[in-house]
Amino acid sequence: MFARAPLAGSVKTRIAQRIGDAAAANLHRRLVRAAVAAASAARCGPVELHVTRRHAFFRTLGVPVRLQRGVDLGERMYRALARHRRAIVIGADAPALMPADIARAARWLHGGADIVLAPADDGGYVLIGARRLTPAVFAAVDWGSAEVLAQTQRNAARAGLSCRLLRTLWDVDRPEDLERLRSRHFSLARRRRARR
Repeated sequence: MFARAPLAGSVKTRIAQRIGDAAAANLHRRLVRAAVAAASAARCGPVELHVTRRHAFFRTLGVPVRLQRGVDLGERMYRALARHRRAIVIGADAPALMPADIARAARWLHGGADIVLAPADDGGYVLIGARRLTPAVFAAVDWGSAEVLAQTQRNAARAGLSCRLLRTLWDVDRPEDLERLRSRHFSLARRRRARR
């Protein structure tokens, strides 16, 4: 799983314009926790958290933490995926991604698919799994644009790699995504610990 450090003012900046920097950082923490739980519940193998920088919050999640390495998102994902014979990378901001989606991606990879992607409705993707991979899959991709999925698919086809798509999901990037979160009963407030 990939995640940024939950620093106020540097995560969910478009959403922060509506709810404030501190609330956006808290939302990011909640999304990271939910994503780690989904990855663990999928029971596809060990879960690792690949982060942009170390932060005390990450130590509370109970999974190994590694620093991302690479000049851009593509190189960082390639390095993380290439460490394993079969691996899946998910982001921290797709609460609609269910353990069943992750498990399906793992089955497809085990069944022979070279690459599995879960498209996002904004033109990117919220999951990429790989059994065979080359750095060319991530070359000349306009990260953050509406062309990310299409460019990645074209790169995979040029490299002779088979690609399967999971269902299209949404991620949490824009202020309008907050309504989707509320409809899933995903509170923006910090949960209070129950008293014993």
